[in-house]
Amino acid sequence: MTDGTILGIDPGSRITGYGIVEMRKSKVSYVASGCIRVGELELPVRLKNIFSRLSEIVADYQPTQVAIEKVFMSKNPDSAIKLGQARGVAMVACANYDLPLFEYSANEIKQAIVGRGHADKQQIQHMVNALLSSDEKQADAADALAAAVCHAHTAAGVAALAVQNNQLGRGRRRVR
Repeated sequence: MTDGTILGIDPGSRITGYGIVEMRKSKVSYVASGCIRVGELELPVRLKNIFSRLSEIVADYQPTQVAIEKVFMSKNPDSAIKLGQARGVAMVACANYDLPLFEYSANEIKQAIVGRGHADKQQIQHMVNALLSSDEKQADAADALAAAVCHAHTAAGVAALAVQNNQLGRGRRRVR
């Protein structure tokens, strides 16, 4: 992918961040971001609200691809399960629109945005705002934007390598 709209998702069972960027000719630009806050509702209602709101966001912004943060192992198994459920409904909301979905670990996203895999939330937020000329103040939304930017750069790199490999292949002659 070289051009298109990318939806980044930072899943959470209480707050799910989303960020949308546009990739045009290797330039990434900010489109929108925010948080889906479901607070203290019962878990099934929270999951339903995450699903519904993400479905609306996909319908409104019509992304061409989705980048989502992978679940990390938590010390609290109950929290990890709830996070996995929130991530699952986010994935299904995107799958309902037949969107290709790409998964990145938190360390991969941090590495792509800050240059090291163990950056803190403030560093991510600062770099996202600098890269996108945005002023996102919500950490979860900044994390979602970071996932989208990570994917944009990764996809652009893969596309460039494919072109390079294709060009190298054309110059070769078959040896018999």
